[in-house]
Amino acid sequence: MKKIFTLLLLSGLALFAKEYYSKVEPYELRTISSNVSGQVTFADENKEGKVLDKKAYVKIDDKLDLVELSNVNKKIALLKNTLQLNEAMKKNYDEILVKKQKNYDNIKALKTKSVIEKDREFYEVVSTQNTLLSTAKEVDNLKVQINDLNLRAAQLEKNIADKSLTANGQVLYSLSVKEGQVVSPGMELSKVADISKAKLTIFLNAADMKDAKTKSLYLNGKKTDYKINRLWNIADTTHLSSYKAEIIIKAPKHFSELMKVEFK
Repeated sequence: MKKIFTLLLLSGLALFAKEYYSKVEPYELRTISSNVSGQVTFADENKEGKVLDKKAYVKIDDKLDLVELSNVNKKIALLKNTLQLNEAMKKNYDEILVKKQKNYDNIKALKTKSVIEKDREFYEVVSTQNTLLSTAKEVDNLKVQINDLNLRAAQLEKNIADKSLTANGQVLYSLSVKEGQVVSPGMELSKVADISKAKLTIFLNAADMKDAKTKSLYLNGKKTDYKINRLWNIADTTHLSSYKAEIIIKAPKHFSELMKVEFK
């Protein structure tokens, strides 16, 4: 009788082991931290719990960034114009040097020309070479300055973008800042939830873990085409001797409901 009772108990545990419960959660819940420093000029508290659109729900003061970006772009335009002029001058000096070198080559072997005349032509060649080198150096310096300013412009554009938070199509789960508050890099600004899909998390025992991916998955007693999307092969540190599994499903009308999960 004792053996029969034991067998029935083990059988019941095996059946129960294939039945799990999980809360329907958003596909992803992300914490948004600040990448910049500044004062919060706008924080739309009315958007909490609602689906966000393309409009910013948090704004950080970017006035100085916009002014500097405008000045940087003006400097880049001026330097590019100067670069064009210097490149044109460099081309002219190249042509002048070719002709002066030719003139010098033509007279340096002539006995009819004096040493003074030959030296004068030689100095003209060297002077033109030095002017050409100086102009080439200026061209290179201008290119370096333009590259540095382009980098600064990109940094400012990123700063400006980072000071205007958007999360189109996602739910503003919580807002962590208020208007007038000063934030710094790394400070939490909000939490947003991706509700385009939903996620179920269960913790399988060792027996179910082995063949869970091959069996049919039932949700609240109904057979589905869903499969386990992620399965950890290392036992969970909290749920001892259990293996974490995630199932991605279609987004429901309401999240956080408890759902029964079975493998048959």
